Amino acid sequence: MKKYEAMFIVKPDMGKDELKKTEDSIGETITKNKGKVEKCEQWGRRRLAYPIKRYMDGEYYLYEFEIEPGSISSITSSYKLNENILRVLVIAREG
Repeated sequence: MKKYEAMFIVKPDMGKDELKKTEDSIGETITKNKGKVEKCEQWGRRRLAYPIKRYMDGEYYLYEFEIEPGSISSITSSYKLNENILRVLVIAREG
């Protein structure tokens, strides 16, 4: 398995329950694809450099996880279908 990190920007106008559900679904998608979440950090609300889907702010989350390289396209596709996730970027980590 290879190590990755992913930055998620989710909608800022969700309630705490909805944010928690979205956070849980991000982790579940990784584990369903035989990955392992090592760390999840909530960076809080930040201003966006430009509007994304008419939002100027977003809630930022950083995930560090291990997963097979072949599963990356599958999890990225499922995140793009989630309406609560504005943007996702997955990169490979060294080490």
